[in-house]
Amino acid sequence: MNAMSLGDDLALIQGGLPHTGAPQKVIIVGAGMAGLVAADLLLKAGHDPIVLEAQQRVGGRIYTMREPFTHGLHAEAGAMRIPRAHALTMAYIEKFGLPTADFTMGNPNNFVHFDGVKRRMAEVAANPHLLPFDVSLNESGKTAAQLWDEALRPVTDMIERGGWADVYAYYDQYSVREFLEDVNGWSEGAIEMFGLLFNQESLMNSSFLELLREEAGGYYTNMVYLTQGTDSLPRAFMPALCDRIRFGAKMTAIDQDPASVTVHYQTLAGRRSITGDRAILTVPFPVLRHVEVLKPFTRAKQRAIRQLKYDASAKIFLQCRRRFWEQDEDITGGGTTTDLAVRNLYYPEHGRETGRGVLLASYTWSEDAQRWGSLTEHDRLSQAIENVAQIHPQILEEFEVGASWMWHDDEFAGGAFALFDPGQQTQLHDHIIAPEGRIHFAGEHASLSHAWIQGAIESGLRSAREVHRA
Repeated sequence: MNAMSLGDDLALIQGGLPHTGAPQKVIIVGAGMAGLVAADLLLKAGHDPIVLEAQQRVGGRIYTMREPFTHGLHAEAGAMRIPRAHALTMAYIEKFGLPTADFTMGNPNNFVHFDGVKRRMAEVAANPHLLPFDVSLNESGKTAAQLWDEALRPVTDMIERGGWADVYAYYDQYSVREFLEDVNGWSEGAIEMFGLLFNQESLMNSSFLELLREEAGGYYTNMVYLTQGTDSLPRAFMPALCDRIRFGAKMTAIDQDPASVTVHYQTLAGRRSITGDRAILTVPFPVLRHVEVLKPFTRAKQRAIRQLKYDASAKIFLQCRRRFWEQDEDITGGGTTTDLAVRNLYYPEHGRETGRGVLLASYTWSEDAQRWGSLTEHDRLSQAIENVAQIHPQILEEFEVGASWMWHDDEFAGGAFALFDPGQQTQLHDHIIAPEGRIHFAGEHASLSHAWIQGAIESGLRSAREVHRA
């Protein structure tokens, strides 16, 4: 997003759209952040938005789990952290007065656990030779972060000189692995080290641009979390929109003519339909693939819906009787990285007042996540405990209850987030966001901030503008 459009979007969040003299009935499918943002703006501008939501909650892939955990504890199955660099998300947080706290990413007391050996992050940062990776002579003695900074410098210089357009045109062809191996000549050992320590090993074949946007934007360097749960953000829209949302309404088909749009949907009470002047579809494309489009979309839109890649993601949570990582090991926030199946552990800081804690025992993507998804809930928890015990033996005594969430198995998501393959930004993005007659598109996939609340908000603002101007 350029500075001008960011300023326009911030002004829109603060001041809203101009009041309309020609109100439209707008059917919005999906009560995630994109749908809520669009509905709120259109309602306040004098339009008549109706939101159809298949589930019984708002938020979409913002999902704060409060069960089965004891009173005062929760776990973030979806979005759990917000970069302060995400100005649109922060603007809504400030607008609603939601309390935040710093989200700790890097922590020198966290562990790295490879080949059965556990070391503190500070140790390996000071002496990379302690890590068991077979790097080349010119890479020896450098941390993964140092190697990565060196590789990125020419690209960030290119952004500073000419903006993003040239970078997109040149680098869209590369996967992460191709950028490291072909462009920068990294050894396999350095690629393995980077993949494990940066949680990228399962994402090596995705578009380099996805990772570049996050790194160049400083997404992981200055972050917050919502102390009352991330779902406090979508819930903040409810006072204005609660009577505008129809829960338990699953879209099954959509039709349009030159004057109107009709959405057919299913509830437990039977089939229904609703007709309006325009529609905004915020559902992920894997879900949209199973919706009958009675007046077919253009070939370009159909191709985008079929081909846009969505990534798998899995989280496993373990409630512990005491916060042993803080009390025994002086770990406050941050995460531990391992080559075990759990891959990444995080130490959430909320819930400290209860004396207990919910450990994010495993956060995985892609093939790593799909493997966890193939197991039963019981086996996920038992295997996660077994893995965590190799790093934190206390878990065997302190575990009380657990839960897991697999976004790729969620019928209303079809995946955790959109993730371009090499070339897909050039091939698909313009077609993803383009309206089809009276039907508009929003959601994190309809932005270039995939996987973040910011992308959903940005797309919600854009689609509300499109409808209002129409």
